[in-house]
Amino acid sequence: MSIGIDPLVDFAAKRVLGSPEHSSITLHFLNAVLGFADRIVDVTILNPINLKDFDVDKLSILDIKATDRVGRRYNIEVQTTRPLGLPKRLTYYAAKQLIEQLGEGDQYADLNPSISICLLDSVMFRYEPGLQHAFGLRTVGGLSLTNCLQVHVFELPKYAIPSDNQVIVDPVEQWLYFFRRAADCTPEELADRLPDPVFAEATGVLQMIARNPEERQHYDDRLKAERDEWARTEQAKIEGFAEGRREERLRTVKMLRDIVGESDPSDSDLAGLSLDQLGQLETTYQQRLRDRT
Repeated sequence: MSIGIDPLVDFAAKRVLGSPEHSSITLHFLNAVLGFADRIVDVTILNPINLKDFDVDKLSILDIKATDRVGRRYNIEVQTTRPLGLPKRLTYYAAKQLIEQLGEGDQYADLNPSISICLLDSVMFRYEPGLQHAFGLRTVGGLSLTNCLQVHVFELPKYAIPSDNQVIVDPVEQWLYFFRRAADCTPEELADRLPDPVFAEATGVLQMIARNPEERQHYDDRLKAERDEWARTEQAKIEGFAEGRREERLRTVKMLRDIVGESDPSDSDLAGLSLDQLGQLETTYQQRLRDRT
């Protein structure tokens, strides 16, 4: 039987990557996706979930905050949609995490890198074939100013899931496969593709969510909240598209009315017409122009 818990639901992602008792998973993830020359040797979770204080109705993303032995700060989040202003949001939280390090009497030289990582289940850069993007402060030519502010974005839909049954050895691809396929795989199938013990541990976290009634309820509630939010976003897009078409047709009808030489309906009357009514009026004006010709 498949695991049935999607690690892209933020509650599950937080359990997998943001649990102090499973910090070895977070450590493996950070080393894999960041690929620093100086490997991260330990990590501390700064904001673990407290189920007693957990507000399931709060729609803010359940991000994961962590730090390592040398003081670097990490903010990891999963986004199942591409909300308005996402690039600025990622930049804001990276900058906020940087600013929060300075207290009274601290020096700028004491600042440690602030690194945001976003696993995005959507496409942000449609005309860029790569799926992994690392942003920092540098010139157009590539000269780095500082490594203190970094934003890493992974566009998950661009990952082509391999059709063979071979073991996946690339560390980044291992995590891409896990986040894209874990929900639909059995634990045995995941183990065949991802034999590293850390993925057995991550799989165990998903299984714990599935078996524990309280955890499962929180997961289901967050899944529903994310789907509802997605539906509202899609509806807003549809309504925005329809309103854009209506405004375009309204301008066309006004132009045709003026060419035909009509004074009615007035602009205020036209503003109250639906898209279909404007379409009928547009057809009428076009026919009158053809009759004149």
